[in-house]
Amino acid sequence: MSVHTLRARLTREDIARLTHSDEEERALAARKVCARYAGPGLTDEERELGAEIVRVLAQDAAELVRRALSVTLQRSPYLPEDVARQLMGDIDSIALPIIAGSPVLSDEDLIAIVRSGGPRRQTAVAARETLSEPLTAEIAEHGVSEAVSVLAANSGAAFNTAAYASVFNRFAHSPHILERFIERPSLPLEVTEKLVARISDAALQRLVARHALPPQLAVELAEGARERATVDLVDQAGLSSDPRRFVQQLQLNARLTPSLMLRALLRGHITFFEHAVAELAGVEHARAWVLIHDAGPLGLDAVFKKAGLPERILPAVRAALSAWHSLEVGPDGTRDLIRFRQRLMERVFTQFQGAPVAELDYCLDRLDADIAAETAARLTG
Repeated sequence: MSVHTLRARLTREDIARLTHSDEEERALAARKVCARYAGPGLTDEERELGAEIVRVLAQDAAELVRRALSVTLQRSPYLPEDVARQLMGDIDSIALPIIAGSPVLSDEDLIAIVRSGGPRRQTAVAARETLSEPLTAEIAEHGVSEAVSVLAANSGAAFNTAAYASVFNRFAHSPHILERFIERPSLPLEVTEKLVARISDAALQRLVARHALPPQLAVELAEGARERATVDLVDQAGLSSDPRRFVQQLQLNARLTPSLMLRALLRGHITFFEHAVAELAGVEHARAWVLIHDAGPLGLDAVFKKAGLPERILPAVRAALSAWHSLEVGPDGTRDLIRFRQRLMERVFTQFQGAPVAELDYCLDRLDADIAAETAARLTG
């Protein structure tokens, strides 16, 4: 196929360069041909002819020419798939732009690179603008540390639970890799909870700043008060989209303690409490819900014993549940939530004077902080 098929869009000098024996001249012409081919305005026939020219350029013996082709068409949807696969198997200087940017490569193509390619090629895959869950999982499971580090920070990489778990399992002792998760725009609650136990103080500050975690969390973590930090995470999550998974993660890390559950309940996190009891009792959430909210005393007693929870906190739990059923959260956002928690604490104090002091003190401290923050926001708003 002659290059003259695009003569209306190329100058005589371009055509001369494309057939010139000097590789730099051919590379300049190749870049212009490819730019024309990738641009708008071509008819279907012209696009087909252009694809044939691209195939010819991909066979050029000069690395400089093939690189011009690779760089110019790396993000073009018009790059023929067979040429994309040919270029991705070329030397790194030619392959990497295609691996990192070409939209015509399939997940199967990219997974093959992850499994057989070197660190630079794996990292190029991890840096792509978007990555599907299967591709993300493949890099998380088999990628070298450099690739996984790039993957963790890539907001376009679709992480699922298994992919997060692979990274934490493989790089549990590599905080510099785990800390890259902080750069993501959002994180599941259970991932955040795992991160705070493994990252440096400096990284923790970035986590607090970027993901709007309560500053109190940083202070309490520095003091080793992990349980209080976890309650703050429950506060931040509110009604998590998957409280069961968060509870399971706490249990796996031996942090689903009775005091944590009581503190969360006294903060009004009834859904978290239900799932926590269900997890410890080994029953479905629906069954735990029925027993916990039994109007009589028997249901709560039964599920408490099955969960192995200490009887000493049962009266406080019963008082908190009774108060929770008698109150409602209003429609006024944060203000109503704070008022709800304040009334909840008042009812617990009124109905039961023997709640563990440490848990009550904690919740009162957090309630004071809530009120102060809400007041400040109202004054500045």
